[in-house]
Amino acid sequence: MQKSTITIDVILDPNKIPEQIHWEASDSQAEMKQKAKALCLAFWDGADKSALRIDLWTKDMMVDEMGDFFYQMMMTMADTFQRATQQEALAAEMKEFAKDFFKKFREQQIKDSSAS
Repeated sequence: MQKSTITIDVILDPNKIPEQIHWEASDSQAEMKQKAKALCLAFWDGADKSALRIDLWTKDMMVDEMGDFFYQMMMTMADTFQRATQQEALAAEMKEFAKDFFKKFREQQIKDSSAS
């Protein structure tokens, strides 16, 4: 059996707030650790029928980047859901929600920047 390992390193400030996130995968072609500003990692516990999550973001993750990040995660989650279930209509609904979310997010960003 083949084994693959993913390692995530989080550097914290004195208040335990993430300053840096780096990751590497044993199957990756990258020669050095990859830098990230945020991560969302989920595991499914089949025994408890519950999702276990780790959500982290660094101090320099900007609000507009967070909106982009969530939009892209929702779109790829829809793709993954379709591949896993063959439920094309539900995956399409998920993508429509993601697009609507992103549109509203952008509108709020414009509104907030106009108010300042």
